[in-house]
Amino acid sequence: MTETATTGDIWPLFVYALAVLGLIALMLVLSHLLGQRRSDPATHQPYESGIVSQGSARLRFAVNYYVVAILFIIFDLEAVFLFAWAVAFREAGLAGFVEAAVFIAILLVGLVYLWRLGALDWGGRQLSLEQRQQEKPP
Repeated sequence: MTETATTGDIWPLFVYALAVLGLIALMLVLSHLLGQRRSDPATHQPYESGIVSQGSARLRFAVNYYVVAILFIIFDLEAVFLFAWAVAFREAGLAGFVEAAVFIAILLVGLVYLWRLGALDWGGRQLSLEQRQQEKPP
């Protein structure tokens, strides 16, 4: 049997919503009444840390930056899963430990693969002595 909420049960939610909307309206009205009235040429220009910006804000970042950022997010998710496992360590028992060890091993294999591929190198890829000799013309 399911119970349906009656209007007597929901009225605190309506009161809360009205209080939030009232607070928002109050803040907007007060900021309009108490806000700055003057406008000078520098009012609408970008401003950061006391320094007026110069030049374009469109900077090009190296692709390596984005690759490292994405890899950080992917490997950071492992911490979420391992934290949940650590909280339930006693309940998970030996089977949970084995599963976590397999999970960590898979992540380590992926990390080693990315490392060997050079995806984690910030600078250019260094060639080994054998690779340099193969690229030289005879």
